[in-house]
Amino acid sequence: MTTAIKAPGRRLERPLQRALGRRAVACAFAIGFFAAGAATAQDRGTVDPQPLPPLAKPDDPNTPAKELFGRKTAAAPLQARTIGFYAKGCLAGGMALPINGKTWQVMRLSRNRNWGHPDLVRFLEKLADQAPKTGWRGLLVGDMSQPRGGPMLTGHASHQVGLDADIWLTPMPDRELTRLEREEISATMVVAEDRKDVDPNVWTPAHVQVIKAAAQHPQVARIFVNAAIKKALCRDAGSDRAWLSKVQPWWGHDYHFHVRLSCPSDDHECTGQPVRPAGDGCGKELDHWFTAAVLHPKPSPTPSKPRPGPKLADLPAACRQVLLAP
Repeated sequence: MTTAIKAPGRRLERPLQRALGRRAVACAFAIGFFAAGAATAQDRGTVDPQPLPPLAKPDDPNTPAKELFGRKTAAAPLQARTIGFYAKGCLAGGMALPINGKTWQVMRLSRNRNWGHPDLVRFLEKLADQAPKTGWRGLLVGDMSQPRGGPMLTGHASHQVGLDADIWLTPMPDRELTRLEREEISATMVVAEDRKDVDPNVWTPAHVQVIKAAAQHPQVARIFVNAAIKKALCRDAGSDRAWLSKVQPWWGHDYHFHVRLSCPSDDHECTGQPVRPAGDGCGKELDHWFTAAVLHPKPSPTPSKPRPGPKLADLPAACRQVLLAP
């Protein structure tokens, strides 16, 4: 017998996006945003994660930084601070979001990516508390950062400094998910098959309201969503539109929305991003995403080669201290 995760007022049982129970099969759609490896938000995890084997030459300066940070299973016991840029940095004094709260649950526990700067953890707890007031039962939280941030072995090139979090576009069910379910169920695909709009059989007013609630937090710098979702938000926002300026269309992001916080005000080692342009972003900036060149890009004649990623020396110097801390 299977258990479907429900959106507000609607049962979501599309063939490839069913949120199943103990024998769930995760959807195989790839999410390409900032991909640094083969894994995506919908790849299944495991209830029995095994430690990575030791590196033969961990002190080799040519070792990719992702191999080093990916082997750290606990936070660096240092003062909390974000170091560097979202896609080129690390995290000191990281804090783990508890895997269960009254209005949130953490997914894909085997990845050990429920870490962030304390500001991010507090933000997620606040947003989760707000969620029921928007018609969204609670948050299913995907990837945040690794215990010490830094480059990841799979799935992201950002999420390195503890200020990014993926929130599934599936509301939390009215029960605690099992460990197996958290590793295997899929979030809900909300974009239509032609990629030009959201699926009207899935999209609800609660999707709009929970994204709006996140965007209205003053700490939030960006929210990345699929262009079709941005299009729906533009259409459904009504007269209160100031928050739309923070919502940026990007590739993938059809199963989750990606929240990015601004650098903490007292964190001088953190490199932020320029403020988004004024306006709601619902005009020409959005139209570009629905051109044939973007919707149906021609494949490259030469296959891309896997990139090893940055080395430790390519990251801010303070990241060495973070990595080597006990």
